[in-house]
Amino acid sequence: MADPIKMYPPKPARVYFFGTCLVDLFYPEAGLAGIKLLQREGIEVQFPQGQTCCGQPAYTSGYHDEARAVAAAQLKLFPEDWPIVVPSGSCGGMMRKHYPQLFRDTPQLQQALSVAARVWELTDFLLNVCNIKLEDLGKPTTVALHTSCSARRELGLADVGPTLLGQLQNVTLAEQVRAEECCGFGGTFAVRHPAISGAMVSEKVEAIVDTGAREFVTTDCGCLMNMVGYADKAQQPLSGKHILSFLWERTQGPPPHHAGEQEP
Repeated sequence: MADPIKMYPPKPARVYFFGTCLVDLFYPEAGLAGIKLLQREGIEVQFPQGQTCCGQPAYTSGYHDEARAVAAAQLKLFPEDWPIVVPSGSCGGMMRKHYPQLFRDTPQLQQALSVAARVWELTDFLLNVCNIKLEDLGKPTTVALHTSCSARRELGLADVGPTLLGQLQNVTLAEQVRAEECCGFGGTFAVRHPAISGAMVSEKVEAIVDTGAREFVTTDCGCLMNMVGYADKAQQPLSGKHILSFLWERTQGPPPHHAGEQEP
């Protein structure tokens, strides 16, 4: 049976936005950029105020009862039959792929199946449901791209980021030798296995720096935090952004001038 995520529906009038913990706590600008991109496509965005964590950290650490308790609170937030867009392949993969297993043999199974079937990673939604067309208003630049393991392997979205960046006429995508490799974050993996995680992120950052790019974009805030943190500590000349922030900045244009205001 085909995965419903590949059966692209017409563009909807409304969506739910699930913001993720890292967007909420560390990278709110990425969430706001995603919302603005959706609104520019004519979509009304609803942000349920009761949302917290998707439950993935507990789930991947083997604490399934605790994960289920956290996830159950999220199931109640999406009563209408609208798509649920998530600016993270990691959280999107958890909700889409693992909620049905997490709630198997529970009274919430049908609710979990309904939520899982409506979850979309946001760049995939913009490209393949909204059919977004981007006009690059920025100066020529070169960036590298890191697609998270969950987006790449669980959701099959390795081509989405390059396709979106390919619409930006003044952006050159740097080719890196470790494009498919993990950055080493993995949520609790980085805490439980810091030496292995540190070696992985070191190789990933060095591979990007070797391309000559001085900026990278990524589809997941966990990867962003890990890679930027390592680059800063190692004094590597590399900065990073969530791809949603990058796309919005490249395409929003300058702010309008007020009456009587002179051009700089």
